[in-house]
Amino acid sequence: MSTLSITIIAVFCIGYFFIAIESLTRVNKAAIALLMMVVCWTLFMMDPGSYISMPLGQDIANTVGEVIGGHLGSTSTTLFFLMGAMTIVEVVDQNGGFNFVRNIMQTRSKRALLWRIAFMTFFLSAILDNLTTSIVMIMILRKLVSNKQDRIIYASLVIIAANSGGAFSPIGDVTTIMLWNKGVITAAGIISEMLLPSIISMVIPTYVLSLSLKGELSFSTETTQMVQSNTLTAIQRKTIFFLGVGGLIFVPIFKSITHLPPFVGILLVLGILWTVTEVFYANLKDKEEQGAMQKRVSNLLSRIDLSTILFFLGILMAVACLESIGALTLLGKGLNGTFQGNHYLVTGIIGVLSSVVDNVPLVAGCMGMYPVETVGDMAVDGIFWQLLAYCAGVGGSILIIGSAAGVVVMGLEKITFGWYMKRISWVAFTGYLAGILYYWIERTFIFG
Repeated sequence: MSTLSITIIAVFCIGYFFIAIESLTRVNKAAIALLMMVVCWTLFMMDPGSYISMPLGQDIANTVGEVIGGHLGSTSTTLFFLMGAMTIVEVVDQNGGFNFVRNIMQTRSKRALLWRIAFMTFFLSAILDNLTTSIVMIMILRKLVSNKQDRIIYASLVIIAANSGGAFSPIGDVTTIMLWNKGVITAAGIISEMLLPSIISMVIPTYVLSLSLKGELSFSTETTQMVQSNTLTAIQRKTIFFLGVGGLIFVPIFKSITHLPPFVGILLVLGILWTVTEVFYANLKDKEEQGAMQKRVSNLLSRIDLSTILFFLGILMAVACLESIGALTLLGKGLNGTFQGNHYLVTGIIGVLSSVVDNVPLVAGCMGMYPVETVGDMAVDGIFWQLLAYCAGVGGSILIIGSAAGVVVMGLEKITFGWYMKRISWVAFTGYLAGILYYWIERTFIFG
């Protein structure tokens, strides 16, 4: 590996370190992520010819621009999906769409609510994606839990449950979608063999975290005020809910029908929801309309957390630079050589690494490095591919920035990296290992 490549990796590690100590430096993580991205790609430009092939007669700047543009295009689809999903959930929330869902889940027992949140998040993330599910659940939690310290414990469990729920579903996580589209796993295979390991990886952390919650919840007046001040009828609120949440569920179906990127489906749902809410508010009386102005989509767009979006941009583009210099591919080959034949260790370590860097390029690198075989661990629905889906998804819960769900919850609830690492990481890691252990028992004694 060249000195330049080592320097780029060092810059990434330094940037990651400062993101980790955000609570000490008081410097917003988005600022660090953007600086890290720019410095990495600036260093890349010092000798781009060592990383990419230059077509004859083509300018270096144009070639590098195409490379960066390709990564930016891929990243932008995630960012637009995130922005669309956040806006949809905000619209549903501000217009009282979650009121009856909140009432169904409402309980005064802190521990009972924790278990309800865990299972609802787990199964919802298998239908939607873990990113959208996390946003929905945080909005519901804000209406149920007024105490900040209690709420960040619930929010941390949302991250764990969302990532675990996405790991056993072919449409529950970006990485499972990638593996499913590649043909290395089947829907029936991943669901039947990964459902129980995924449940275990969620149940154990839920039990551990429930021990830290005692007593009953005290409901704030915010929820009551919200219901009373809402200018829409109960039918209109439910219509907004079913259009919003039902639309989110429809996104994977829309993708399978049209083969368009998921963010197109999200924008379709947002467009429909925007139109319907405008019609609802157009029929209000003048006095009611004045109070409803702040709940219009055009005004709610300003409430989107742009710092989270920019943080996501910085992290994904910095990781894209590591991918472009071949660091991730080299790492995968090194793991394969060091732990030759032991796919539990290889995928287990990849899962831990996915809590540090984005799991999408890691899984993409693995798909490019390891050929699909006719029989054995590397065959379709083999141990390696199923474990890769589980480890890349569930492993992202070990650190709060290890998954899209974690990054979003971190931004929405202002959870610090240090607090999560101290209080939650070991809990998530315990569940992660327990799921792998059960999968080994399952493959050895049941499906073996």
